[in-house]
Amino acid sequence: MKILSKEQIYAADKATEQAEHIPSFNLMERAGGYAYHYLHQRLQNQPVNIKIFCGTGNNGGDGLVIARNLIENGYSVVTYIVNYSESRSTDFLNALSVLKNSTKNWPQLIKSENDFPDIQPEDLIVDCIFGIGLNRPADSWVQKLFNHINESRAYVLAIDVPSGMAIDQLLEDEVVLKPTVVLTFQTPKLVFFLPQGGKHINSWEVLDIGLDRNYLNSVETKAQLIGKAEAKQMYKPRSKFSHKGTYGHSLIIAGSYGKMGAAILSGKAALSSGSGLVTAYTTRQGMPIMQSAAPEIMVVTDRHNGDFLEEIKFDLQPDVIGIGPGLGMAKTTQDAFKNFLKQNERQLVLDADALNMLSENIDLLELLPQYSVLTPHPKELERLIGSWSDDFEKLKKAEAFSDKFKCILVLKDAHTIVVFEGKYYVNNTGNPGMATGGSGDVLIGIITGLIAQQYDPLTASIFGVYLHGRAGDIAINHTGYEGLTAGMIVEFLGQAYLDLFAQESEEK
Repeated sequence: MKILSKEQIYAADKATEQAEHIPSFNLMERAGGYAYHYLHQRLQNQPVNIKIFCGTGNNGGDGLVIARNLIENGYSVVTYIVNYSESRSTDFLNALSVLKNSTKNWPQLIKSENDFPDIQPEDLIVDCIFGIGLNRPADSWVQKLFNHINESRAYVLAIDVPSGMAIDQLLEDEVVLKPTVVLTFQTPKLVFFLPQGGKHINSWEVLDIGLDRNYLNSVETKAQLIGKAEAKQMYKPRSKFSHKGTYGHSLIIAGSYGKMGAAILSGKAALSSGSGLVTAYTTRQGMPIMQSAAPEIMVVTDRHNGDFLEEIKFDLQPDVIGIGPGLGMAKTTQDAFKNFLKQNERQLVLDADALNMLSENIDLLELLPQYSVLTPHPKELERLIGSWSDDFEKLKKAEAFSDKFKCILVLKDAHTIVVFEGKYYVNNTGNPGMATGGSGDVLIGIITGLIAQQYDPLTASIFGVYLHGRAGDIAINHTGYEGLTAGMIVEFLGQAYLDLFAQESEEK
């Protein structure tokens, strides 16, 4: 699913008006009408007190249209206009006029704290105060209104975006009206998936308001949301007449004393993602552990008997190399890593200590083959690109880093984002249970295994992140959040593949 920017949303509105030869108010009527039907389908004329808070712009106009439809269909509605500005948009004024004339139900004006209404926990609040055009913090008294509503514990439906939230920047001293659900028009907003914005949102739903399909199909967006439909298109079906060599050879360079679990998890994930062959390169001490825990994985070791790798030399010809989990930061390992990069020509996937070694030896980044995949968590990313003031700056700095070193960045978080060639691929699978040790080791194994199967590195990264999250989502149905372990993510990878082709009835 495409994630439109603020400018592209405005352009989509204009394209729709021109294509259908309608004024902008008709589009407001359509959006507000669809939002009303969303509410009506769920309320079914239940006797609930509905309070609609409207700003003075077009988002407020949407709220007035919703209010009119609810009132005309017998719902108990009180409409409030939050008078943060004396200016009114033209469409807002049109919507206000229609509301007054058709219902004789005039909205109440809120100008200060003295005008705040009483709100009960059983009330339904519809938030239409600010839309996507917000570019500065709300006035202090309006922020107090947000807090007043937040403290009420009432159910809050935000229309398009939560009021107080800008969709293309983080506002200083931001106070957001926290919704129970966001009903967003046509496309989710990128800010929903970033930690600083997403923390305000429990859930969201997209409401298709019928914007011009020609524009939506042709517009090129910077960000794309990756869900089941997108992942299914990436899948490569297997041929009946194939063998283990058909699906590639993954080499996992990982493990040290006390950290062989990382190597095991990565290797098993590469196998379970479909790699035909997997070899682990680790310490001599780690060989019996590896062979006992994963007999399907071949093992090669260095020549030494130390706790950490002291050299990385092998005669294999793998299709792809995943390196980093559990390596440690011993001086001998760092030297071995440097020497390895100087002679390596294979496709690389790097995580964990490999990233830490790169961050301490920035010059080594120049040695990475083009299209190497780096999978940092936030702290590892900070070591690579430096600190950032907000999530939008983080994305810009990550994009610049990716461009400079011609690498693919997999920014691990609640919604992992793959960054490459100025594009953001936002993952929509995964859950809080996956915040557990070893989860990242599994991810590097999956991506490595997919590249071995001749998925290009970008597709492997996007698809791998999706499968990783989906396996975790399926697993928690059996474990709950707290009971989920990284090994279980590996166990459910097969189910994640099967789920790509499951029918809706089966999923339920």
